[in-house]
Amino acid sequence: MAPAIRDPSHAGSWYTDDSATLSQQLDGWLSKVPSLTTPIGSASSKQGDVSIPVQKARAIIAPHAGYSYSGPAAAWAYKSADWANAKRVFLLGPSHHWGLPGAATTGCSEYGTPLGNLTVDTELVGTIRKEWNLKTMSRQQDEDEHSLEMHLPYIYKMLSLHNSAFKSDASSVPLVPILVGATNSATERDLGSKLAHYLADPTNLFVISSDFCHWGSRFRYTYYQLPDGSAREIRSSSEVKKDYPIHESIKAVDFESIDAVESGEHKQFLKQLQETGNTVCGRHPIGVFMAAVEQASGLQGDGKFRFLRYERSSEVVSVRDSSVSYASAFAIL
Repeated sequence: MAPAIRDPSHAGSWYTDDSATLSQQLDGWLSKVPSLTTPIGSASSKQGDVSIPVQKARAIIAPHAGYSYSGPAAAWAYKSADWANAKRVFLLGPSHHWGLPGAATTGCSEYGTPLGNLTVDTELVGTIRKEWNLKTMSRQQDEDEHSLEMHLPYIYKMLSLHNSAFKSDASSVPLVPILVGATNSATERDLGSKLAHYLADPTNLFVISSDFCHWGSRFRYTYYQLPDGSAREIRSSSEVKKDYPIHESIKAVDFESIDAVESGEHKQFLKQLQETGNTVCGRHPIGVFMAAVEQASGLQGDGKFRFLRYERSSEVVSVRDSSVSYASAFAIL
């Protein structure tokens, strides 16, 4: 039977479908990431510089917007990871179109990219589908969702650059795609307890797909928080302090979310999201992974993310404006 290949449905719109151009773009963004940098979180920024790539960094958070917006920021996460010893890549992303209460995985055996195909670990996917009670995405649901696809070219690129097994045989480093729906805290802990089993294996690498704040009326989120902590939703008639533009509020709330993720405490992250309503679209896969770290054993690192890069699609100055934030991080497992 011929393999069921998921087509790169967003190629040609969200990113180029020309393999040579795409490869050059990825190389260009990666080349701009320094070999030594200081993390940006409140706590991580005080822990000293890190050398990139980071030894034993086997988990990353990276954005999933169109590459013209988030491609440069994503490079920071991808270049920070230690790809050399990976034998399997778990890819967790949020569901944007399917009202999914739990989680799902793919029915495909390969994921296509303009650079080449990534093989799905169909044996493990079959196992976790049964043991985790996962749903299966239809081909249409799989190809409609961009949160997983936008990471595939970067995964292919990093493996082709740094993984000798992949260079010899691309099928030797398979993919485990997991789509996470609108989960509650209990479901995230339950899924985390199942994922925790795979964290200690030094050959497993984890990619968590998430953008950060989606601000603007088109996202139904116009939260404006002043430096003193007071906050409100603003409208076109609302007054905004001239010395504290909206984009500064967005950044402040995003960095509260970043600090909550860096804390490593799943409950603290959920609490910050509840208090601010921050529209971190990958909050559920991030939550599942944080819950997994809390329940894992045998890790060589603390599993806490450290953020390296923060960008926005634009700087909002008016309620009529909008923006999406992008943040990149790594964790040592």
